[in-house]
Order: sequence, then C-alpha cells, then structure tokens
Amino acid sequence: MTTTESGFGAASIDETLTASSVAWGIPASATTTFDFDYTHGREQLLRLYDKGTRRQWIGSDRLDWSQECDPERPVGMPDEIHPLFGTEWWDKMTMAEKNAAHKHLEAWRFSQFMHGEQGALICTAKIVQTVPNIDSKYYAATQVIDEARHVEVYSRYLHEKVQLVYPLNKNLASLLDDAVSDSRWDMTYLGMQVLIEGLALAAFGVIRNMATEPLGKALNAYVMQDEARHVMFGRLALRDYYPYLTQAERDEREEFCVDACYRMRDRFLGEEVWERLGLPQEVADYVEHSEMQRTFRSYLFMRIVPILKDIGLWGPKIRKAFTDMGVIGYAETDIDAEMAGDEEAAEEFDRQHTAHVASVIAQAGRSGGAA
Repeated sequence: MTTTESGFGAASIDETLTASSVAWGIPASATTTFDFDYTHGREQLLRLYDKGTRRQWIGSDRLDWSQECDPERPVGMPDEIHPLFGTEWWDKMTMAEKNAAHKHLEAWRFSQFMHGEQGALICTAKIVQTVPNIDSKYYAATQVIDEARHVEVYSRYLHEKVQLVYPLNKNLASLLDDAVSDSRWDMTYLGMQVLIEGLALAAFGVIRNMATEPLGKALNAYVMQDEARHVMFGRLALRDYYPYLTQAERDEREEFCVDACYRMRDRFLGEEVWERLGLPQEVADYVEHSEMQRTFRSYLFMRIVPILKDIGLWGPKIRKAFTDMGVIGYAETDIDAEMAGDEEAAEEFDRQHTAHVASVIAQAGRSGGAA
C-alpha cells in the first residue's frame, strides 16, 4: 500500500469496510418476574406508555429515502468541526482525502449509533423480562419496537447512503457487556437508559443541529424524539427505586457510573478511523487532547449529569469525577426543557416534510391540468 504525503494509505480511500458478520454472545443470568398487580400502575409511567404507543412511526414512510446523499460527504458536516481541521495533516490532504476523512468519521459514528441501538433493543427486552412492575413492562414493550426501528433506519442509512460500516467500538462493547450481563434489573436501566442513551442523545443533537444533509438530520431528529421518552422512562423508574437502596448499594452504583463515564468519554476518539486511513499514531494522540475534542466530549455529558443528580446518585465520588471532567456545571441543566426541545425539533421536521409533499402533489396537479 502506498502512502500519500498526508499519511493516507491510498488503497484505503475507496475500499469498503464492513462490520463483522460473526454474532456476539454475552452470558447472562436474570430472574424473570411476573407482576399480577394490574391495577396500581404509576400515573406518570402510564402516561409515558400511552405516549409511546401513539408516537410509533414507520421508517420507510416518515423518512424520505429518495433524497440524495453524497456518499463522499455523508451528513454534510462542515469542515470546521472535523477533529483534524486546521492541523498540518488536514492542510496536506487532497480534496479526495478530506472527503475520505469525512466519510470514514461519519460511517464510524453512525455505525456506533447502530450497534448501540441494537444494544438498547436487547437491554429493553431484558427489562420487560426482569423489571418487577407491570407499568414498566408496558412502557418497555413500546421501547423494544422503537429500538428495532432505530437499528433498521441506521442500518439502511449506512448501507444504502454511506456505503461503509464499522465494527462495534471496544469501549461501547464493554458498556453493553456490563448492561446485559448484570442480573439486577436496575443496572440494565442505569447502563442503558441513563448512561448510553443519555450520551447518545447529546451526540445525535450535534448532528441534528449542524448537519446540512436533510436525510441524516431528519433521521437523528426522529430518533431523538423517541430517545427522550426512553431516558424519561429510566429517570422515573430509578428515581422511585433508588431511595430504598442501602448506602452501600448506592455507592456501588455510583462507582459503576464513574467508571462508565470515563469509558464513555473515551468512546468517541475514533482511533479506528485514523488507523484505517493510514494516519500516524500522533493523530490519535492529538485528537485525544485537542481543545475541540475536549469541548465535544464535555458536551456529551449534558444530559447524563443532571439525570444522575435527579435519580439520587449524587455522592462525592460522582461529583468529584464530573468536576475532574469539567462537566459538573451541567448539573443545573433543565433536562425537561431539553427533552421538550427534542420533541419540537422532530415535529418541525414533520411540518417541513408535510409541506414538501403537499408542494409536490400540487405541482403534479398543475402539470396534469396543463396537459
């Protein structure tokens, strides 16, 4: 393989990287719990269940898959927010190499979204099985359908539009292993509904707000609308449960959160991308310590910090970890306002889509009348 001046392996630019087709099995033990008290569901959870059933959508209908997407510049993110923008490596790249840097980064990012959504699908199915309350089982059943749809639409976007898929990142794999293998139902909630989904919401929001390619923007906006309900589900269930734990049990869960947050902070470094593009190790070192990446990684905790405070996991270890990460200020974030914003953004995409369809129909009618 030849290498250009910027450090790219020339053969890697157009080569398609596909995720491994080998299944991954996680041994796990859990107690299946039936709840025969069908009449005393919590009002907030039942309202959320009702909302979840009414907000189901079909990926092939709600998203306009006929929209063109440049596979060399999927999502249409500006150069300025690429982690390498303004560096010596970026300045030496040809346009084809810059396009490849964008394509591989977005393929890697969306691939982790897709794998994470499958993890959420599996975790939520486990929650239906293990959670002791019938109202939680009701809502979790609606989330199973949501997560299956998310896997479907991310897979379709990657395979049809981006035409490049990356394997599961090792840090995300580690978190999924923890969430699936632990036999305690609340640890599955904590790992998936609060930590992984909370982080994903922030990452989805960056794409929704900054991308210029319509399909990728809309896809993330619609997924975020669902995920906002999922995180609320975790908040409601754990906020009711954690006051009854012993201090030792809460300490154990706080330890888990601290460890998971450090791992999640390191999840979005993209080492696989730089390696795949043939760039030197110093690129990964630069990205890890760059000001832009630190800002981005801090933003990812905007939802997690206030949620952990809200559910009562706010001991000295968690506060110290968030202070060390520079994200303790997010503790005062109005998480309900953020969730309401996610709802409104999705509804705005729906209004735009409806107006576009009406315009196309009207145009077709005028053309038919003229004929």
